[in-house]
Amino acid sequence: MLIDSHCHLDMKDFDKDRIEVIERARNAGIVHMISIGIDVKSSQSALALARRHAFISATVGCHPHDADECGDEDLNILSLMAAEPEVVAWGEIGLDYFRNYSKKENQRKIFEAQLELAQAAKLPVIIHDRDAHEEVYATLEKMGKGERKGIIHCFSGDRDLAEAFIALGYYISIPGTVTYKKAAQIKEVAAAIPLDRMLVETDSPFLAPVPRRGKRNEPSFVNHTALEIAKLRGIPFETVAEQTTRNARIIFGLPL
Repeated sequence: MLIDSHCHLDMKDFDKDRIEVIERARNAGIVHMISIGIDVKSSQSALALARRHAFISATVGCHPHDADECGDEDLNILSLMAAEPEVVAWGEIGLDYFRNYSKKENQRKIFEAQLELAQAAKLPVIIHDRDAHEEVYATLEKMGKGERKGIIHCFSGDRDLAEAFIALGYYISIPGTVTYKKAAQIKEVAAAIPLDRMLVETDSPFLAPVPRRGKRNEPSFVNHTALEIAKLRGIPFETVAEQTTRNARIIFGLPL
């Protein structure tokens, strides 16, 4: 029994077989899925999915790639959706200095604005951090420490950074990249950080794990990620599944 803490079920990659993908996940022991918003439209789609399926929850947010187009009206719409019971977090938000699809100054502005809106809505945040570790950490540090602050999605830093985020009150989400042969850094993180601060995710349709690497990812494949973590830590798969599922229920406010 696992929870996929981060997937994009609304994306066009699933348009032809979305129901079958969801059914495969359920049959594979995935008890809950968090469908992630990256702009107003995708947040609305994620919310619609969550309203149709009790085992899917939604998030709302504006991704750093879309910061140039995200204005006050968009933030107002997201704020209204954030109050819906099916919405369990604000995100995916953050900084992406690898692609730089939006100007850095706009990314910073929209990131900080959404952190404040999430705080006002009393929602945890889902953080996108690519090639912006120091600035993301500094921004989150200014927001203060606490319980259930949020999740560092698709973690790509080292062990020291992971522990620094954990100290602020964030969970570390391990993606399918942990199964890649040469991914030494994320393997070290997955083996070392406290299991009670870890989540697992697919980020589907992206980043499919071995043995599905190179193909479309989907929530059922999160099993491969959990298996690899169990192997790295030398513990049973069931232990990883039980603890990461409990962690996801805590951070997202799902029934225990």
